[in-house]
Amino acid sequence: MTLEFTKLHGAGNDYIAIDGRGIERDWGALSKAMSVLAFGVGSDGIVLAQDSDIAQIRMRVYNPDGSEAEMSGNGIRLFAKFVIDRKFALPGDNGLTVETGGGVRIVWPTMEGDKMVAAKVAMGEPTFIPDEIPVNTAEIGDLEIIKDFPINAGGRDMKITCLAVGNPHAVVITEDPVEDFPLTDIGPHVEHHPLFPNRVNFEIVNVITRSQIRARIFERGAGETMSSGTGSTAAASAARAHGLVNNAVDVIVDGGILKISWDETGQAYLEGPAVEVFTGVWPD
Repeated sequence: MTLEFTKLHGAGNDYIAIDGRGIERDWGALSKAMSVLAFGVGSDGIVLAQDSDIAQIRMRVYNPDGSEAEMSGNGIRLFAKFVIDRKFALPGDNGLTVETGGGVRIVWPTMEGDKMVAAKVAMGEPTFIPDEIPVNTAEIGDLEIIKDFPINAGGRDMKITCLAVGNPHAVVITEDPVEDFPLTDIGPHVEHHPLFPNRVNFEIVNVITRSQIRARIFERGAGETMSSGTGSTAAASAARAHGLVNNAVDVIVDGGILKISWDETGQAYLEGPAVEVFTGVWPD
């Protein structure tokens, strides 16, 4: 059976979108095959459309290693463009509701004609509670939050701040230039550190001003990416928890700029572009 797909990117974070409604197959294996450069399509994973009983549509996210992620901030924007442009589901007055592994999220699209070009996503309220991230509490004792917690990963000593924004993150805020950090070497050691039972996404951050930060991102199951919606949200939220930024922050990533803000309740919002690259057919 051949399978139609669409390649999209959001600030350089690229995903393959597939209409999986009514189709049963090993989606993790497909993500591994399609995500490979040269032999596949090349991507940071796939976003899969399925029917939902609690939202207008359901999104599932698979990493390049075949594992399933709870949530992707860039992925959900690209997913929303995929389903809205093809009219699989259309936003109402209160946006498009999407079921994810991290809960129901709302997407407010920016339209040009009948095409979505960008979106704002309600990312939920970031949680710093260890059991909700999750973190192996046997490793941290009775700490209520993990802020500037010392770890050694890959022979490097670091201080991490941990939180979840639908998926788990460990953030290092440093004064050393992030460009000099050996992220591809250290990232896998942080991802698989015994502190994190479900592995973790990892961000290294410079605070430039109170309204701008610079981040590099190592995604669980994918490696270093040009951008990440949840990673940018986590990086900005960690900086905010340290009192280093205001309630609206531009996050500079390798693929561009993503905007993070918070409302009076602590809910985080992500804004960024959504671009369709091409469509194709995957031969099985």
